[in-house]
Amino acid sequence: MSSRSRLLLASAAGMIALALAGCTAATAPESASGSAAPGARSVEHARGTADVPDQPERVVTLEPLELDTAVAVGITPVGAAVAGNVTELPSYLGASDVAPVGTVPEPDLEAIAALKPDLILGTESRHSELYEQLSAIAPTVFIASQADPWRENATLIGEALGREDEVAGLLTGVDEECARLKSEYALDGQTVQLIRPRDETTLSLYGPVSFAGSLLECVGFTIPDREWEDGLQADLSPENIASATADHVFVTAADVDDRSAIPGAVASAFPDATLVDTSTWVSGVGPKGAEAVLGDIERYLSASR
Repeated sequence: MSSRSRLLLASAAGMIALALAGCTAATAPESASGSAAPGARSVEHARGTADVPDQPERVVTLEPLELDTAVAVGITPVGAAVAGNVTELPSYLGASDVAPVGTVPEPDLEAIAALKPDLILGTESRHSELYEQLSAIAPTVFIASQADPWRENATLIGEALGREDEVAGLLTGVDEECARLKSEYALDGQTVQLIRPRDETTLSLYGPVSFAGSLLECVGFTIPDREWEDGLQADLSPENIASATADHVFVTAADVDDRSAIPGAVASAFPDATLVDTSTWVSGVGPKGAEAVLGDIERYLSASR
């Protein structure tokens, strides 16, 4: 074989080797373990898997539970969506310098992008159509639904934030406080209702899966059986309020000192009903909200002795 032939053969072999190497690289996983890139973690969530920063510093939350949980573990989000019926963050959180990014039902994508977040937390049931756009801005993690048990959702949020242990500790603290109240006040067998006036024609009762409902049952109360929507709530008209009879009745209001907030039908059926703060009992889902609700329950039980 001539020198020129040997050179051409060697060149061809080299090109084939390079091509094969390229194919191997294209089809190989990102790493032998399938893990995220250095400085990031893979988090499984409602839309699949997202690679999130080990220590996110610019978090945007689109759900009250996500906001509460972040603040509870010492992370103040750079931006947060607020509930549709308010214009600012709940005061019980004690959080400041958090930019508004629209409402929970309608987040503002431009406002989110302007904050240059490194992690976005949302909800599949509310924000499904926005996932691709949000993911283009920053790594995005979705809980499945705000209707799911709040402790499970808080656990996923803790994982996304890199604060699993802190969230687990907070949830353990909630359960320990429930156990203490249950033991001290012996509430087994006593029934309770939580009523939220919606408008002149609709009242909502909150069930065992709801945030406040789960805490009421956690301390030992029993919520009477009813046909609940997703275990969360059931609506009824003021004319049927008698069906909500219970040993203890709480009614949500923006101002707990304004008893005129109790609808007439409810006030007539339950003259001893106790007003509780909507911002914590309904909207304040999360470890800090739980602390506030359990504090209200203890004050009520102590005063009722």
